[in-house]
Amino acid sequence: MTAQLAEKGTRAPMASPDGPPPPSRSRAPKRERAFDDVPRWQIYLPLGLYLLFTLVPFYWMLLFAVRPAGSTSLLPWPMTFDHFEKVWTERSFGIFFENSMIVGLVTLVTTTLVALCGGYALARFDFRIKNGFMLALLCSQFIPGALMLVPLFEIFRNLQMINSLGSVIIAETVFQLPLSIILISGFIKNVPVSLEEAAWVDGCSRLRAFLAVVLPLLRPGLIAVGSFAFVHSWNHFLFALMFLSEQDKQTIPVGLNTLIGADSVDLGALAAGGVVAAVPVVIVFAFIQKWLITGFSAGAVKG
Repeated sequence: MTAQLAEKGTRAPMASPDGPPPPSRSRAPKRERAFDDVPRWQIYLPLGLYLLFTLVPFYWMLLFAVRPAGSTSLLPWPMTFDHFEKVWTERSFGIFFENSMIVGLVTLVTTTLVALCGGYALARFDFRIKNGFMLALLCSQFIPGALMLVPLFEIFRNLQMINSLGSVIIAETVFQLPLSIILISGFIKNVPVSLEEAAWVDGCSRLRAFLAVVLPLLRPGLIAVGSFAFVHSWNHFLFALMFLSEQDKQTIPVGLNTLIGADSVDLGALAAGGVVAAVPVVIVFAFIQKWLITGFSAGAVKG
């Protein structure tokens, strides 16, 4: 009898057919707003404004590059390529482009190879000054390149490397190595040592195990480091200005500076030179953006 009364007392009251439903005893938990519930305009509007803010300067540069001299039209019509012909032939941008490409590619290769060796040593070996060396690499990032111009100039002058592309390549490689070594080291740490040990057991030497097992897994990191070195050396102005005085040795950033006169500026030629300088960088990032993001994110942490 007592059990029946207890069960009867705890049973929820039944709703009458004619009356309103009984009030619920507990309020349902409040559901958090999911990403799919956000109105699309709240996402597309900020992204559109940011994209507009980013692309307007590029459109303005392209407009001046293809618009006839003296025109005030806001649309690139009628189009002309006279400015590109002028900077490529009369302003020697063909030579500047070739020099910049040589500096960028050689810096890419040397930075990647040296950073690969240094990063592997930091990731796989323990030695007495390892922590101090890592600290020195980090601290070197706080030293601006302008402070090193005088000693570098004296070194290259004693080595008879002034007015040589080799001086710019060496300087760019030296300043790119600290960050590149840190990134490659972090990326190699994400590769399990057991993979190399299995290759050693199978009879591979350390070098062969590295080339066959580790190196294929480092492709995103190598692409990230190499692209960063190429773009930085392609856009860098200071070293080329200080170490290269002859016109046939100058690079594109220095060539753009020659288009700015003391009293006047040829905006059409300057815009056309800017387009020529931007095209290789845009092509590089268009093809490697997937590996670039993966390389920087994976090399920044140790899994």
